[in-house]
Amino acid sequence: MSRVQLALNVDNIDEAVAFYSKLFGTEPAKRREGYANFAVTNPPLKLVLLENAGQGGTLNHLGVEVESTDVVDAEQTRLAEVGLASVDERGTTCCYAKQDKFWVEGSPNGERWEIYTVLADSPTFFNETADGRDCCGTAGEAGAPVAASSACC
Repeated sequence: MSRVQLALNVDNIDEAVAFYSKLFGTEPAKRREGYANFAVTNPPLKLVLLENAGQGGTLNHLGVEVESTDVVDAEQTRLAEVGLASVDERGTTCCYAKQDKFWVEGSPNGERWEIYTVLADSPTFFNETADGRDCCGTAGEAGAPVAASSACC
């Protein structure tokens, strides 16, 4: 099953979790300090909440969660064929999960979309790259959410 992902910045994670639990009638599928995600059945939605004080009410990023790496590969190929550029990230850790994914760039308003599959759970929020950047392209402390991150799931 594929589902659209909506990642929101929130000022207070506890208040946001309480609201969205009531709105969608379900508890978070994953909850960590400053982070929560909901696997909503109806409508099919992956709702990700990232605590970023002062940024509440803003979009963090958009995505599509898919079933497997094969689907990630097929989507990346399809989008390349229609001229959309992508940035590949395989075997990355982001939002407390090991993932294979890519980011689609070039939307008219600058939003980045990620197409991803979750490979396994992770005890850390992200893994740093050799240049000290995390999966979202922002500098941060390993194992903790990055304040004011621009895009991470």
